[in-house]
Amino acid sequence: MKTGPSKLRRLLSSASHNTRHWCAVAAVGLSAGLASPVWAQPKETLIWLLRDLPPTMILEGPKKGQGIIDHMLPLLIAGLPQYEHTLMRVNRARAMQMLHEESFTCDPSLVWTKEREQWITFSIPAFRAVSNGLVVRKEDRSVLEPFLIDGEVDLAALLINGQKKVGVVAERSYGEVLDTLLKQAPDGALTPHYGNDALGSLLQMQRLGRLQVVLGYWPEIRYQAQQANIADDELAFYPIKGTGKYLSGHIGCSSTAQGRQAISAINQLLRTLPHEGLDRLYADWLDPQRRKDYLEEAKAFFEHQAGQ
Repeated sequence: MKTGPSKLRRLLSSASHNTRHWCAVAAVGLSAGLASPVWAQPKETLIWLLRDLPPTMILEGPKKGQGIIDHMLPLLIAGLPQYEHTLMRVNRARAMQMLHEESFTCDPSLVWTKEREQWITFSIPAFRAVSNGLVVRKEDRSVLEPFLIDGEVDLAALLINGQKKVGVVAERSYGEVLDTLLKQAPDGALTPHYGNDALGSLLQMQRLGRLQVVLGYWPEIRYQAQQANIADDELAFYPIKGTGKYLSGHIGCSSTAQGRQAISAINQLLRTLPHEGLDRLYADWLDPQRRKDYLEEAKAFFEHQAGQ
């Protein structure tokens, strides 16, 4: 779907009240771009690759448009009036394929890895997210107890043990540390799911007793569980040893001259984005005990980034 002026204005209006001032400034620049003379050079078309990834991006359901990327993307589009913008909904595999190609495409929600950096050019951190962990039904907590060290799971030991399979979303990056552990997992230690609603399907398998352990982001797990009428107090979430509490989400573009130029402009925008308001949007998806710590960490992180 191509974003003409009316579509862009609707995107801008979807941003939260916390970013209203930034939007107003950006909209002025956007209007100026739309009013450019007919003899101007045609704009290059930047294709944004979107996929349903609650709670960062929500394309369907009652919470549609309430993810942090849903609010950030209109600000980025408004701040890049030198491009024509097209929004394209794709699945994970297609997004990775297009970023591999000689195309002018960008994905607004990617985890950096050394492997991906060979064919994707990454922005500076765009948002902070709670790191991945393992979730079990509360009655199955004993499954993880032998592998707990100070409240964190030794995932390497759990995988080598091989008695309980770990459900994962196929072809997803969980970050450098976890990706390495998953690649080294013995045959049969993982249960990968390839569907578009892979995490939701894994949680249903867990609910039915066909799987006990699922790997994922706690906010995303909570969202998917709510959609399936699984209450928070039915689940127990455990962080994984060696991953840290938080990781960064990045914007990634195809590693072409166009992609690198776009990332340079995007980095300038990210240094001036209203991160405090966007962080609060993400924090709303966290359980109350994690909210305060996340907001304090994210504030310090982006203040440090802005000063670099």
